[in-house]
Amino acid sequence: METEFDFSSPYIRLAIALLLGAIIGIQRGWVDRNEAAGTRIAGIRTYSLVGLLGGICGLIASHFSELFLGLAFVAMAVVVTVAYKTRQQFNVNLSITGLVGMLITFSLGVLVVIGEPVLAASVAVITAIILDNKQEMHTALQRLQEYELDAALRLLLISVVMLPLLPNQAMGPWQAINPYEIWWMVVLIASISFIGYFAMKLGGAEKGILLTCLFAGLSSSTALTLQFSHLSKNQPGLSGLLASGILLSCGTMFPRILFVCSVINMPLLKLLALPLGVMMVAFYLPAVWIWYRHRGDATTEPDMKQNPLALSAALWFGIILLLIMLLSSALQAWFGETGILILAAISGITDVDAITLALGRQSTASLLLSTAALGIVIAASVNSLVKMGMACVIGHAGMRNYIIWPVLLSVSLGGAAVMAMA
Repeated sequence: METEFDFSSPYIRLAIALLLGAIIGIQRGWVDRNEAAGTRIAGIRTYSLVGLLGGICGLIASHFSELFLGLAFVAMAVVVTVAYKTRQQFNVNLSITGLVGMLITFSLGVLVVIGEPVLAASVAVITAIILDNKQEMHTALQRLQEYELDAALRLLLISVVMLPLLPNQAMGPWQAINPYEIWWMVVLIASISFIGYFAMKLGGAEKGILLTCLFAGLSSSTALTLQFSHLSKNQPGLSGLLASGILLSCGTMFPRILFVCSVINMPLLKLLALPLGVMMVAFYLPAVWIWYRHRGDATTEPDMKQNPLALSAALWFGIILLLIMLLSSALQAWFGETGILILAAISGITDVDAITLALGRQSTASLLLSTAALGIVIAASVNSLVKMGMACVIGHAGMRNYIIWPVLLSVSLGGAAVMAMA
């Protein structure tokens, strides 16, 4: 026979408030576990009781007046402040983290009794995690470079501040321009590059050239191809490893395209899964084989310095995306599907993301899914051939031989897969 707890019962809610206080109290007590009894301001018992006190005050306020709850919170803040101020006379510690944690614990008890136990439990766990990772957070902050912090703030600027201000409606010629959708796509690509940069940084040099290039592919495989091609000229002995890095980075372009399509138009993802999947494998398998053969050649890992998020680059991407959306709508109106495919091939010379986003968005409205999928495959194929050309013209001969055949195989398999699905 199953029994169910009545979470509306004040007894159950007060018990939850007590337990949530204990979660935070366990962490705070563990930190001060080596201090003598009586010298600690608060531990597991105190935090548990503070959570319970918040629940009791919330119940009283619900029956009498909300003013009581406000006065109780102020009184709690005064008591805790006096306690921490008194402790400073014996132990100089200017941190108010414990004070804030106790006020949060009190508030969690209130949240439980007013009907938000799930929210309160989530906040309690997050609070305990934050308190428990003091050293890790301080270490990460010390390792953070000024330009990385600036990049994070810029990402917040273009996403949290600017995005909600833009109108979410079609406008302009052929109703092709939606400012909100265009900027949202800018934020999406900028976020992928931002995550790729820090994933590459956290991976560290000990993870080797493969991991570095895998994450570099999330930001700019073209930039990496250019850099590694130049490097192979100066260090011919690293040509094999550099070739494997280029192939892996270029192969990462395909899961990136699939991810973008999954966000914009899931049916388009289903059409692209096979052709882009085989193209990705055609890059990855040779990359792993080449790396395995030349893994002993590495002496140092190539330096991969880049701006995590250049706002000017994001703005240029938005402009390019706007132009491609206008051109794709115009070419579709003037020349039908042929115009779209021509634009896809031209766009693939420099970038794949913009045409992917443009065709993905249009395929939700006026453009056939099959045309959008073919255009994206064409753009990815042209882009791969361009990077192969860069490696052949700039790179050392020892690297060129490793690059040409995987790229040609990838493009051929992608084209065959598209024709088989037609």
